[in-house]
Amino acid sequence: MAESERLICEAQALEEGGNGIRFKVERHGESVSAFAVRYDGEVHAYLNRCAHVPVELDWQEGQFFDHSGLYLICATHGAMYLPESGRCVGGPCKGGRLIKLPVRERDGQIYLCLDATSDVR
Repeated sequence: MAESERLICEAQALEEGGNGIRFKVERHGESVSAFAVRYDGEVHAYLNRCAHVPVELDWQEGQFFDHSGLYLICATHGAMYLPESGRCVGGPCKGGRLIKLPVRERDGQIYLCLDATSDVR
C-alpha cells in the first residue's frame, strides 16, 4: 500500500491549545475544509464538519478550542469534542465523532498522510 504526504504547515504554526490551521482536502470528489490543532503535545487533524449538522466548527477562522483550551467546540451548536479523538462529549451530537485525518509531524513540518485506501486527497 503506497502512502504519500502533503504539507499542511510548519510545526511551529500550531501552538498547544492555540489556533488551528485550516486547509482543504478532497473527499468524494468535493473540496472540503479540514483543520489541524496541537493538543497535549500531539497534532490532530479533522474534517471541519460538526457531527451534528455538517457546518464548520470554528467561530472565527482557526478558533476551534473552547475558552478552557480542553475541548474543540462547534460555534453553531456548542457540541464539545475531545481534541485527541474527535469524540463528542457534550451537546447535540453526544457520542458522535469528527472525521479524523492522519497526520505526521517530521522535520519541523506537519503533513497530511494519504494512502491508496483513503477517501481523502
